[in-house]
Amino acid sequence: MQLNPAQREAVDYMDGPLLVLAGAGSGKTGVITQKIGSLIRQSGIAPHRIAAITFTNKAAKEMHERVGRLIGSGADGLIISTFHSLGVRILRQEGRALGLKAGFSIFDAGDALALCQERAGNIDKARMRQLQSRISLWKNSMLDAEQAMAAAQDDTDRAAAALYVEYERSLRAYQAVDFDDLIRLPVQLFEQHEEIAQKWRSRIWHLLVDEYQDTNKCQYRLMRLLTDGRESLTAVGDDDQSIYAWRGASADNLHALKTDYPRLKVIKLEQNYRSTGQILGAANALIAHNPKLFDKRLWSEIGNGAPIRIQTCRNDEEEANWVAAQLSAHRFSHRTKYSDYAILYRSNHQARLIEQQLRAQKIPYVISGGQSFFDKSEIKDILAYLRLLANENDDPAFIRAVTTPKRGIGSTTLEALGRAAAQRHKGLFETIFIPELGGELTLKQHQSLRQFADFIRRIAWRAEKEPAGEVLDDMLRAIGYEASLFSTLEPREAESRWSNVLDFTGWVAKKGQEEGKTLLELAQSIALITMLEKGEESHDAVQLATLHASKGLEFRHVFLVGVEEGLLPHRDSLESPKLEEERRLMYVGITRAQASLTVSWCEKRRQGREWMPREASRFITEMGAQVKTGAEQRNAVPDQAEARNRARELLARFKTPAGATKP
Repeated sequence: MQLNPAQREAVDYMDGPLLVLAGAGSGKTGVITQKIGSLIRQSGIAPHRIAAITFTNKAAKEMHERVGRLIGSGADGLIISTFHSLGVRILRQEGRALGLKAGFSIFDAGDALALCQERAGNIDKARMRQLQSRISLWKNSMLDAEQAMAAAQDDTDRAAAALYVEYERSLRAYQAVDFDDLIRLPVQLFEQHEEIAQKWRSRIWHLLVDEYQDTNKCQYRLMRLLTDGRESLTAVGDDDQSIYAWRGASADNLHALKTDYPRLKVIKLEQNYRSTGQILGAANALIAHNPKLFDKRLWSEIGNGAPIRIQTCRNDEEEANWVAAQLSAHRFSHRTKYSDYAILYRSNHQARLIEQQLRAQKIPYVISGGQSFFDKSEIKDILAYLRLLANENDDPAFIRAVTTPKRGIGSTTLEALGRAAAQRHKGLFETIFIPELGGELTLKQHQSLRQFADFIRRIAWRAEKEPAGEVLDDMLRAIGYEASLFSTLEPREAESRWSNVLDFTGWVAKKGQEEGKTLLELAQSIALITMLEKGEESHDAVQLATLHASKGLEFRHVFLVGVEEGLLPHRDSLESPKLEEERRLMYVGITRAQASLTVSWCEKRRQGREWMPREASRFITEMGAQVKTGAEQRNAVPDQAEARNRARELLARFKTPAGATKP
């Protein structure tokens, strides 16, 4: 990678804490990769004393591959992981100080919601998610249940705080943590046990944090504790792309850096390698309306490029029709691929009409942020067994596994077992092995449970010693999972689900071989995996995504739809500081585009059964002069005759010239 002067300065700076303000498309991943190489080769820091933190497994994997290509086997021992994976590493080694066993369970979002629902009783899902969201925000702000109760300001806060108390009690009883705990508990551990904090500070000599603007209060505190005293830190981020306040990310962390690290050096990466001058001009003009802690202005040597087009549509149905027709015509005339295009929007509900039009015009598409592979019910079934192998105290995993496939153990048996476990203050699985349960369970109930528990322990014994794929295959055969699918589902659905299971078992076998891990070791970290890492196939399809989901992506041609007051900015975010975040969201959308950007809005939009008048977003005006050359047009979806004439013209353009030799 050929570094520009600002990138070179960021890579070479070793004299103290550093903040790299990396604008969109400015090559930040390359800078982080090169800096890791420089720390190892020029500064002589051993790879195992360097930790680079990202926000997604995908980003961590990409960075690992790039560092590997740069320095080869010299990267062995280097920690490149998400905040959550680092938290797991710390808790597996040190969690005993907080009363956690090394084999504690990790509850994913679904498990956490189910546990909250169980403790809250009969309330609707919307209310449940509201309470769960409050608990998550409290955890990310380092508030425990008692502190949350004391800080409660309304009935919703008080209800959430009461649930928080019960939820935490249940997690501890199950020897489980949720995703928020993976950051919160290491912070608590370091603050309460200085010797453990010092041990990890001695282990990590230099910490690099990617997407720094997305850190929340808890993540910042962990970063601060890991670098206390040495202050050997490189934080890389872009304050103009801070769009996750709703999940706890805090722009205040940029201010905190200047206060907590007085020797902080700031280097700006302003040269963009992605977008044309027209696009960058609009992005700069827009974001200039936000108050700035650090001034930054993107520029590019790519050239001015095509004008930004602003399209006024009569309504959302015609907007979807126009976008699909325009995309199809542009692809035909420019001989591009479908995957060169993205359609971005503020809210998920906007995708429905667009999907309908893409289907009608036979345009292939994929939606970013669809259901995770690991969220599919058949995969969660298998994961329940793996979680139980890793932690017999994982009651939710036990309940799912013991009832899937059906084996004559129903709710009556489980309720009786639950009462027996509660009386003895033990987990469900452990209670099965207590001999004196005759007064609480029938002989048949106890025998069925004991048969299942003995099977799990036999598999657990093998899972510690034998190849992961072999043990998992044998387990699936023993429980008759394939037969269960085909006996309870329609053949096509059963085939689809079993195919997913085979994909999963193949992935586990490969991961076990590549990493030298047993099934038990893989099971202990499986809850952290958010996507199948088997090498996703690339599809030639248009990308549909919310603006939040589009962050980190880039496309040759972008359609940004529904840019109206009430949608973008959202009607609930018209006051500062939420308005500034909405503007940053628009900025993210603009800077996804490489070669062309089309922005559309509707004069009216259907809301229920009524058509509601709309106004163009203030953000269109704030994009400045860059949009004026692409004169604003009223929607005019071509009729069929016009479309046929246009197609004939385009076909004529690609005909072989007279006298030319055909290949």
